[in-house]
Amino acid sequence: MLQGLKRVLACGAAGAEGRMKLLGAVLLAASLLGTAARGEQSPWPDEPSRTCFFQMLSGVDGEFCRGDLEVIYPELGDVSCTYIPKCHQYRRRISREWGSPRVRYPQAEKSKKYVLVLVDPDAPSRANPRNRFWRHWLVTDIPGADLRTGDVKGLVLTDYVRPTPPPRSGYHRYQLCLYEQPAHETIALSPEERVSLGAWAMESFVEQFRLGSPVASTQFLTKYYED
Repeated sequence: MLQGLKRVLACGAAGAEGRMKLLGAVLLAASLLGTAARGEQSPWPDEPSRTCFFQMLSGVDGEFCRGDLEVIYPELGDVSCTYIPKCHQYRRRISREWGSPRVRYPQAEKSKKYVLVLVDPDAPSRANPRNRFWRHWLVTDIPGADLRTGDVKGLVLTDYVRPTPPPRSGYHRYQLCLYEQPAHETIALSPEERVSLGAWAMESFVEQFRLGSPVASTQFLTKYYED
């Protein structure tokens, strides 16, 4: 994936003669490999299949991203602090096909353990989040050495649940928070918490196990793939 570019990549554009034909072949190859570039709004809003671009989060949503936490999905690469694009069926694939992402935190201390939380604060919608927080993933006792390479190994308290925003509910934020786990602290969900993923009292959980503020946090936004 082409990282950090601030432009639009036109995928599968028709070729032309000479150098333009070669350029068209290069762009077609990039499309087949599922590459994308980060950039501004597409100049062809009614033709999403022709372009693939990433829009970075801004404002309050962008401010949530702190600490250089990387969230890496197949083909997409690092989706931290971005909207998931509709092109190449990425929204459908993140909701229906792909398993848990790699999560990398280069600043993790090898001698420490960490807690990773993935939640949707916008269930069932951002306008009416009555089921906040919806728990999508919860892993404790993650060795810092593994986090430095993006390999999330630890005690899984909640198996990974794919992002599945309901139809016509708008964009949902999928927030990842990484906490340093207090030494000798055994972390567990209560029987009531294990029964349901929705309306999880995340703040109480963080307070109960003295997790404090996240050492890093990020989010990505996506919506129902047919909207």
